[in-house]
This record gives sequence, structure tokens and C-alpha cells, in this order.
Amino acid sequence: MCGIIGLVGHDDAVPAVLDGLGNLEYRGYDSAGVAMRNGHGLEVAKRAGEISDLAADLTDALPEGELCIGHTRWSTHGAPTDANAHPHTDCTGKIAVVHNGIVENHAELRRGLETRGHEFDSDTDTEVIPHLVEEHLEETGDVGAAFRRTLAELEGSYAIAMVVADGSSIHVARQGSPLVIGLGDGRSFVASDVPAFLEHTDRVIYLEDGDVAEISAGGYRIATADGEPADRPVRTVDWAPEDARKEGYDHYMLKEINEQPDAIRRTLHGRLSTDPVEVDLDLDDRLDGVERVHLVACGTSYHASLYGAHLLSRYGTDAGAWLASEYPGRMPTIEEGTLVVGVTQSGETADTLSALRHAADSGARTMAVTNVLGSTAARECDEALFIRAGPEIGVAASKTFSSQVVTLTLLAGHFAARTGGIGPELAELLTALPALPGQVETVLAGTPAEGIARRYHDQRAHFFIGRGTAHPVALEGALKFKEISYEHAEGFPAGELKHGPLALVTEETPVVAIFTGRDDEKTLGNVREVRARGAPVIAVASERTSVGAEADEILSVPETHPDLQGLLANVQLQLLAYHVSDLLDRAIDKPRHLAKSVTVE
Repeated sequence: MCGIIGLVGHDDAVPAVLDGLGNLEYRGYDSAGVAMRNGHGLEVAKRAGEISDLAADLTDALPEGELCIGHTRWSTHGAPTDANAHPHTDCTGKIAVVHNGIVENHAELRRGLETRGHEFDSDTDTEVIPHLVEEHLEETGDVGAAFRRTLAELEGSYAIAMVVADGSSIHVARQGSPLVIGLGDGRSFVASDVPAFLEHTDRVIYLEDGDVAEISAGGYRIATADGEPADRPVRTVDWAPEDARKEGYDHYMLKEINEQPDAIRRTLHGRLSTDPVEVDLDLDDRLDGVERVHLVACGTSYHASLYGAHLLSRYGTDAGAWLASEYPGRMPTIEEGTLVVGVTQSGETADTLSALRHAADSGARTMAVTNVLGSTAARECDEALFIRAGPEIGVAASKTFSSQVVTLTLLAGHFAARTGGIGPELAELLTALPALPGQVETVLAGTPAEGIARRYHDQRAHFFIGRGTAHPVALEGALKFKEISYEHAEGFPAGELKHGPLALVTEETPVVAIFTGRDDEKTLGNVREVRARGAPVIAVASERTSVGAEADEILSVPETHPDLQGLLANVQLQLLAYHVSDLLDRAIDKPRHLAKSVTVE
């Protein structure tokens, strides 16, 4: 949700900040802007539209200076207009602020400021911040003190970066929205996410809720909200700069689909041996006594959780998956032995964090399954299990789904090993995992998805069906399809078609049927039901099965363990969604109204 970047200590800060904004555009792209101290005051440039539009405006006369903050917006308060773009300034134009999150008491604060003579230029909640700082600066004469007093008046969530006309540092604060400091050679960065400055440094500090920091060219100072010094560890991220670039692909999403073999290899590395079959998640006995697992997640991570819950249950651990936004309101009773696992790519998803905190307050042990070292979920939970997928820039998640499911499969192995032992059935599944990356490569090398997309991209609706682990894959396939193509798509359990959705099936409703080798005959019965009503059928199935005889099209995948077949099918569905969206000329990496890391509830 929105992207922040700031840089101090670079002779030519604006181009570097614009590049960083480009790296963060997956977090929001309704509008963009920069504020820079140019030696004579603050210069602000902002506009509605994409970052490339802002950069084009600045091409002929890039401001010069060594201190700059920038922002790319995903609208929450106020339409995506020039006036509502960040940065926002005070009445004097000497204070500029960029902000992610929501100031929940902004209306009350605004009324008070207007009563005291302040004039506002936007409809945003953010604009109250620089005006409050202006007042407190007049009272105290100290920028740091004015900033802290302002923070004390704000209710809600925020990540804030602020510069003043006569200052040489960036003032930042975090409460409920991610913010990370990057330490370079003679220069310092602050950003919402590491890819913003990854090409410049891999040394980072993840700020925690309540942290207030001042960043200068020579370093940083971090304190708590009440001014007490805070010590936060400096970490080294293991992502390479090219991981956050397109590297010749037309879209980040296509690049990340193709990165799945390597992502799965990283997920497995050092965690699984097959002779004998052993799982090592570096958890030792810390999860001993877990009797049931609640997986909480949103969007794609929820579908991975449904898949994982199915495997955990099949192999001996009582498990279920819940939508994180619904979990606190309908949470089952937390009994002794309950582990609540938040599955979140970013580790910052607001609904998932809320569910985890609610569970912890109710006495549950918690674990984060996440992609980001140092994220809020990783820090707050009792345990953290990293999926190691590498940075994912495309808004539509792809490689993280595969890595999440593989991680949860290993977790099923861990629990089995700590209780009754890894039995023959689970051993067969775990032994099949090392071949999965190569099988994904086979899918990527020989997929007919583009041709099928050409034949079916202009239909009225697309339905996806499956049973068992194929059900969450059907949901995920439909989600990918709708979020990047903007075309209607729905996923159903195959057996539920006849209980309502069949009424919507016509000859203009392609049905994508996913086969895993389990209950295929039942799914074939559902295929025959839709064919009898004129619907074309696209089957996703093993290359060795005969289900293709019942289908109009076949997306084949290599033969593997039935519980992994869905992961290979999912790659085909990602490619189908991608090619349909490309044919329709959609903004694949930046689908309308969506952003990557949803840090508001």
C-alpha cells in the first residue's frame, strides 16, 4: 500500500529516488511525487498518473541536491489527483511529508487546524501531518521534538518520512506500516521495502512499531516514541539487485513465473533429505505439543493455506485455514496445543497481523510463514519460517504461492516426524519434492497456454474447478485470471457445480478442470455435466492420463505425486492468465485498484 523512498548524502538524489519509486511501483501507482531540499528551500513535484509521467515532467530540469523523499500512491483518502499526490506541505512550504497508512482521527485534527487558520490543498488524511509539525515547530524550535509531538496526536497506522527546508536529514516514524533503513557508503536510504534501494546497498535496518528515527548522510539515530534510544540490528539481505529487475522479460509477473524452479530449490535447500527421509526446519523441539494448526492468510496466501491445511490434515496434523480478515470475529476456541500460522508474503499484511495478534492475546502460539526477514510478522510471532522465494515485484503473486505450499508441506513433515514419525505415504510425498523444480521447468518449456488463451480470451466468463488440493488451485487460478485480465472468473469445488453454479454455464463459459490423480473419475463426471450444456473444457492433467479425451483443450503437466500435481497445474493457470491478459493489453504488473502489500485493514 503506497511506496516511500528517501535518500540523503547523494550528490544527485532525485534520479536515484525516481529509480527507487519505479522499483516500488507495485505498491501503488495512482500518483507520485518528490520533495527535495535544493539549498534555497524545498522543491516539490507531484502529479496523478504513473511514475514515468512524473519523470517525464522532470526530464528537462531535474532538481539538484543531496536530500530527497518520494512517494507512489495507492489511494485511500481522496481521489488520485495532482492535489492529493504526496508529498504534502505545511502553510509555509518549508515542511514536506510522505505517508503510508491511515490517520484515523484526521477529520478531527483537520477541523482544529482550520479553526487555527491553516489552509488545506488536498482531500487526504496525510496533509494534517505537516501542518501539525508546523505548529509544534513554532512552539519548540526543534524539528525532532515537533515531529514526536505530532506523532503523539495521530491515531491509526503510518510510515512517515519528513524533510524540512533548512535541515540536512530525513525524519521517519513507523506504526503499523513497514519502513526500512538502508545503509550505504556516505549515504543513507529509507523505504517501504528493500527493492527500492537494493542496487545501492544490502545492509538494512527494519524499524519496529513506535520507532522514530533521524537519517543523515553519515548514519542514523533511532529512538522509541518517548525519545529513549533504541538499538535495532543491521541485517544483510541475500537478494541480488537483478532479482528486482525485469532482466529482459516483458513483465515482472512473467519473470517471476519463470523463477519458480529456483524459488522452490531455495525453499527446499538444507531442509530435506530423502535417504533416509528427514525434514530439518531448524525448529528443534520448539513446536512440540502442537495438536492443531490454524492457518490465517489473505488472497493468494489464503489459497496456499487451504492447500497446506489439506496436506497437514492428510498426514496427521489437525489443520484448517481461515481468511485473516474474518478470523478474529469467528475464531474457534483456542485450546492448549493450538498453533496459529500467519501465511503472508510480505509479513506486513494488516489483516493477517491482526489475526495473529488476536490469537496471541487468546493464548495461542504463533508462527509466521513469510518471505521477508525482519518483517513485522517474523518479529512478532513466536517462530518464523521463511519461504525464501526472493523479491516478488508483480502485484499478482506467483512464485510465492509455490514456495508457500512447499514450505507448508515441509511443516507437515516436521510435525509427523515429531509425533508418530514419517510414514510411508508422507515419505513418498517428501521424496517427490526434489524433482518438483525440474518438473516446473518442463511445464514452462512446453506450455500451450498462449495458443489456448488466443482461442478463449474473449468469452463471457471462465470457471475453474477441482477437488482436494485442486480446489485451492482452482480458486487461485480464478483469482489470477480476474485480477490481471479484469474478466469474470470463478473457482469452485468440482462437486459444488451442480449445487448452483451450473446455472451459469453456457457455450461461452470455458470450464478449466484440474486433475491431480485423486478422485479424477468424480471430476470427470463434472466435466461431462458442463459439456452436456455446451461449455468448452480445458483440462489440466498429467501427460499420462486419459482425461484429455473428455476435454477440448489440454494443459499437460509431468507425472508426479498427486499432492504435488496441483502445484504444476497452478503454473499452467498462471501462464493462461498471463497470456489472456497480454492479449487484452492489460497492465499485468499493475492491475487496476490493486497493490502488492496491503497494510490497511
